[in-house]
Amino acid sequence: MQTFKLVMPENLNHFGVLFGGYILKWVDEIAWVAASLDYSKCRFVTIAMDKVEFKHGVRQGTILRFEANRVRQGNTSVNYEVLVFRDHDSDRENAIFSTTVTMVNVDDNGQKIPVTPAEKR
Repeated sequence: MQTFKLVMPENLNHFGVLFGGYILKWVDEIAWVAASLDYSKCRFVTIAMDKVEFKHGVRQGTILRFEANRVRQGNTSVNYEVLVFRDHDSDRENAIFSTTVTMVNVDDNGQKIPVTPAEKR
């Protein structure tokens, strides 16, 4: 899955660059949307991101491109790699941020339950 975000003034920190918390929020949302599209009968919550390392600062007005790709399906969880690029850059070496998000399928009581098989999209 691919989507875009525009970095606006309200997304900046006191140094005039993108506040890292916004990338984390957007990455979490995008991974959840990708999983929800792939597994429409599941109810996912995020339990982990494998690492948090911001590789480049981002200024106001930058268009960010997010890519979310499923990398693993377990019994109760799924993993999505999320890469963040500036504009149209697609070289993995130039990603400003990347992580693998792990989400678990839960029931109404928040208990882990098996993942319903993925749908083709």
